[in-house]
Amino acid sequence: MITLKKILCPIDHSDCSKEALRYAVSFAMKDEAKLYLLHVIDIRSFDESIDAMSKQIPDDETLNQLKTKLLDCIPEEIRSGMDVEAIVVQGIPFAEIIHTARENNIDMIVIGSHGRTGIAHIMLGSVSEKVIRKAPCPVLTVRQSNHKFVMP
Repeated sequence: MITLKKILCPIDHSDCSKEALRYAVSFAMKDEAKLYLLHVIDIRSFDESIDAMSKQIPDDETLNQLKTKLLDCIPEEIRSGMDVEAIVVQGIPFAEIIHTARENNIDMIVIGSHGRTGIAHIMLGSVSEKVIRKAPCPVLTVRQSNHKFVMP
């Protein structure tokens, strides 16, 4: 039987990532695994020039606020019984997810997938698809469902 010790769940605060978080929390509780919540500040969203991107590094107070927001995605009554770490980094999302998985010896990544197809997929690319192709561990992709998000 496979026992997970470390689970990574990238969070972009979309409904889709919240759905993935529901699965990640469930797995973490079942196996008493450490859950890493990762938020990537996409450097490509700031400016087209590299100089402008490098000047947009958030200060410590902003990073701490973002980490608190990540932790708040899990209700306190559930989170208090879990080993949860919030990580906020800046970079290109799929690359930072892969880097974080390697750096922390993650056993499984649980990631939301928006399920885009056609031209939207071609234009926007797919973070989850790139993670699946390059991840050093198994990846569970979770598509957004039509039911309301409820924590286990």
